[in-house]
Amino acid sequence: MIHDIEIHTMDDLFRMVSEQEYREDLGRNRDLFVYRGEPDASFTLSTSLKRNCKDKRTLLEPTMLLNFTKYAVLEEPTIEKSIWNQMILGQHHGLPTRLLDWTFSPMVALHFAMTENDLEMMDAHDSVVWRIDIHELHAMLPLKYRRIIRKYNTTVFSVDMLNEACSSLHQYDEDMQDRCMAVIEPPSFDPRIINQYSFFSVVPGKMENVTEFLNRHTNLTARYIIDKKLRWRIRDMLDHHNITERIVYPGLDGLSRWLGRHYFVKS
Repeated sequence: MIHDIEIHTMDDLFRMVSEQEYREDLGRNRDLFVYRGEPDASFTLSTSLKRNCKDKRTLLEPTMLLNFTKYAVLEEPTIEKSIWNQMILGQHHGLPTRLLDWTFSPMVALHFAMTENDLEMMDAHDSVVWRIDIHELHAMLPLKYRRIIRKYNTTVFSVDMLNEACSSLHQYDEDMQDRCMAVIEPPSFDPRIINQYSFFSVVPGKMENVTEFLNRHTNLTARYIIDKKLRWRIRDMLDHHNITERIVYPGLDGLSRWLGRHYFVKS
């Protein structure tokens, strides 16, 4: 079941960003929640591949990845070795893929929820931060995937671990059907991935509706619906804490985005 939690005050927001559970075995506050921020609360959890290729995505995905790899191998020779590296690198550079972006940082997720291409729309609609629990998702995985997680004494798949479990999209889809999906931590081949604290869920081709899957099969998924009246206040708070385009998009592109928004004049 998806839990909708409304955020109308900064106190409500603080509860979201400090919700780590105390673990007595560690004497620390830890969890395995990952977050995804969207500027409009009406947006659904849909992959760029589905939005781009619609009902032909199963047919077009292998061809698109093949062509991406053919041309991208000049810049990154290692991507020929793994379908997952091809997908992650493609996603990173704007290729439509079956991956959904998540972050371990609720503050980074808030950044994406508090950002608009047209800043005049900041007051026009509520925004949302999604939360899922990796433990809960991975408990549903087929046995061979869970064995690999136990073998490496971890909770999140690396590219090499997912290759060990499954080296093709067809096999992944056969294993997962529409009943489960894996979460992968990408290799740190770019500062953006590091700064965004990135993770990806690998959505099976047979999973038509991610939101429906989470609603039917999980208990810890939440949607934090953020009141549109609070968005500029949160945006200014994030800037004060240096959670800006300059950090999440290192380089001149991020610097330019940050400065453009910083000097935006509200009408």
